[in-house]
Amino acid sequence: MKGGQAIINSLIDQGADIVFGYPGGQLLPLYDMIYDSDLKHILVRHEQCAAHAADGYARAS
Repeated sequence: MKGGQAIINSLIDQGADIVFGYPGGQLLPLYDMIYDSDLKHILVRHEQCAAHAADGYARAS
């Protein structure tokens, strides 16, 4: 199992269904795995926006 798959499995085990993020060169293999999983990805404009969006989503749901 690759590290990215371990991250995805742990997110799914914790009940996550949506991830927020901004893809970059080092994360492209992880994003390939997210694409093949059941997780929904929300693309944001920068990393700080992802943190605020995830916080707002967690508080509202």
